[in-house]
Amino acid sequence: MPAKPATSATLREINLRTVFDVIRAQSPISRAEVARETGISKPTVSALLQDLLDLGLVAEAGQANRQELGPTYGALFFAPRPQAAHVLALDVGARRLRGAVADLEGQLLARQDVDVTGQDASQMVEAAATLADRLARASGIAPSELQHAAIGVPGVVDLREGRIWQALNVPALDGFPAQDAFARALGLPVTLENDIHLAALGERRAGRGQDAESFCFLSVGTGVGAGLVLRGELHRGFAGAAGELDSVFTEPELDANDPCAAALLQYAATLFPEGRVPASTEELFALARAGDDGALAAVDEEARRIAGYLTPVAAVVDVELAVLGGGIGLNGDLLLDRVAARLATRIPYPPRLEVSALGDGAVLAGAVAVATREALEQILAARFTSGHRRP
Repeated sequence: MPAKPATSATLREINLRTVFDVIRAQSPISRAEVARETGISKPTVSALLQDLLDLGLVAEAGQANRQELGPTYGALFFAPRPQAAHVLALDVGARRLRGAVADLEGQLLARQDVDVTGQDASQMVEAAATLADRLARASGIAPSELQHAAIGVPGVVDLREGRIWQALNVPALDGFPAQDAFARALGLPVTLENDIHLAALGERRAGRGQDAESFCFLSVGTGVGAGLVLRGELHRGFAGAAGELDSVFTEPELDANDPCAAALLQYAATLFPEGRVPASTEELFALARAGDDGALAAVDEEARRIAGYLTPVAAVVDVELAVLGGGIGLNGDLLLDRVAARLATRIPYPPRLEVSALGDGAVLAGAVAVATREALEQILAARFTSGHRRP
C-alpha cells in the first residue's frame, strides 16, 4: 500500500519538534539563529516559536552564557522551560525502592529511597504511591502535577498484558499485573520497563555510553542481567527479553558459570578454611584488596564468569563498549583488567570495558530519560490531536 502523503499538520509537527530540539541543544538562541540552524523560513519559525510559547515548552531568555562577539541588536532569545512538566522515576528492587522527581529537562528535583524488604506486590505498589507523594511535595509541586512515571522492575515486562515475568530476585512480582496496578495507585500514565534496560538507557544519557553507538550494560550483583543499546537505541527484543543471559547456559553449566553474588560466595567457600569464609561479596572484595590469596582466586574466577557472559554478546552483536554495574560489577579496580584479559583470549575484537559512572542511580537515570520523553510526547500529542494549547 502506498504511503499516505504528508499533511500540513504533519509537516508542522515535524518542524515544531525540529525547532524545539535546536532550542534545547543551543539555548539561549535567537529566532534568526533557529531559522539558520533548521533551514526553516523566519516567518514559519516565528509561528512555531509562538506554538512552543503557548505550550509552555519554551520561554524568552536572556543572553547569559553566550559567547557573542558582536551586538545582538535587541534580538529575543529562547530557552527550554524545564518546569513545563514534571515526571516520576522509580526503581523497584528486592530491598530498596528508589524514586526521583525530575523536570522536563531531566534535572532531578528530589530523590529518596525506602526499604521494601519482605513486602508483597501490593505493598510495593502502595509504597510507590506514598513515595511519589513525598517526592512531589519535596519538589515543590502537587502530586497531581506529575505528567508521567517510568518504573524499572526486575524480570521480563510483557507489554501486551503489563505483567512481569521471571522476576527471580523479587518473586512477589512474578506474574503480577504491574502496569495497571501502578497506574491506578499513582493516578498517572506509566511506562514499565526492565530495570537493567533502563540502566543501559541511563548510561546512554548520562554515563559511560554517551559516546558509544553500541554497547552492553551488564549488571552483576544479586542477579545478572544485561541491557543492549544498538545504534543509539535500546534493543528490547521481540518479547522484551533481550539480555537474559542466564538462558545461554544449561542448568549444570549455569551452576559453574553464574557470576551472581550467591554463586560467587558459594565458590569462595571452597577456597577458605572453615570459619574464615567471607559473609558477603563486599567482605570478599575487601580481602582481595588486602592481598588475601583465597579472595584473589575468587576474583579471578568471577572475572572468568563475567567474561563468559559478555562473550556471546560481543561475538554476536560486536558492541564497542561493555559497562559493568551492580554491586559486584562496580569493583572495577579488581575486575576490569582481569575480564579484559579473558575476553582477549576468546574473541578477536573484544569491547572496551568501563565501570558504570552512575552506580545505583543508573536505573533512575534511564527512567527519567523515558519519562521525560513520554511527557513531551503527551504535551505535543494534545496539541496536534485536539488543538489544545497549554496556558
